[in-house]
Amino acid sequence: MITIKSEREIELMRKAGMLVSKMHEFIKPYIKEGITTKELDRLCEDFIVSNDAVPSCKGFEGFPATLCTSINEEVVHGIPGNRKLKNGDIITIDVVIGYKGYQGDAAWTYAVGDVDDDKKYLMEHTEKSLYEGLAMVKPGNRIGDISYAVQKYAEEHNLGVVRELCGHGIGREMHEDPEVPNYGIPNTGPRLKPGMVICIEPMLNFGHRDVYLLDDNWTVITADGSPAAHYEHTVLVTEEGYEILTPRLD
Repeated sequence: MITIKSEREIELMRKAGMLVSKMHEFIKPYIKEGITTKELDRLCEDFIVSNDAVPSCKGFEGFPATLCTSINEEVVHGIPGNRKLKNGDIITIDVVIGYKGYQGDAAWTYAVGDVDDDKKYLMEHTEKSLYEGLAMVKPGNRIGDISYAVQKYAEEHNLGVVRELCGHGIGREMHEDPEVPNYGIPNTGPRLKPGMVICIEPMLNFGHRDVYLLDDNWTVITADGSPAAHYEHTVLVTEEGYEILTPRLD
């Protein structure tokens, strides 16, 4: 069931979303060669707890960490560990933060040192595909309009659109209705209404769109070993269009 959030709920989600934004801004200087993903995870958990909030991913369906840290060919749900970042890597940091019972969720892909032109291209156009989807968010449009806009932009730029994973509604729960795929048909799916809050999150591959799940039952990687990028915002549907609840602070 798709829920329409009250003004009180929206205000709490603004605060949750702003904590997500602040955490991304906080961790950015630490994303450099030599640091482990476990160290990044510890820093972010400390930041979240110190702001009287909850690291919602930790323990969710057994996930063991605060962050999802996905490097290079890892698309989503990478588990933090002792792997050290290397110059030329890209890493996606995905986090969900709970504040007084409501959730904020955002993912961003970061370059570690000097990355090659292919990874720069992938990051640039995955981020731009997110904003193509956002441009379709307004009352009366449908989820399929968002999905088609992301897919069209991605495929025009020869990037593979992962189909096994999608965006989602969000509120008291991390994942709520509706699903928000990154591919679709215009004028299909649930209609957008003011007060809906959704996460739009293109996951694009530099190569083929196929992915598979590793034996840890969490980490999803590209089938051809090509790099992947992932960008996500939590978005409120307003009377006029949309409001990003997880704004970039840079």
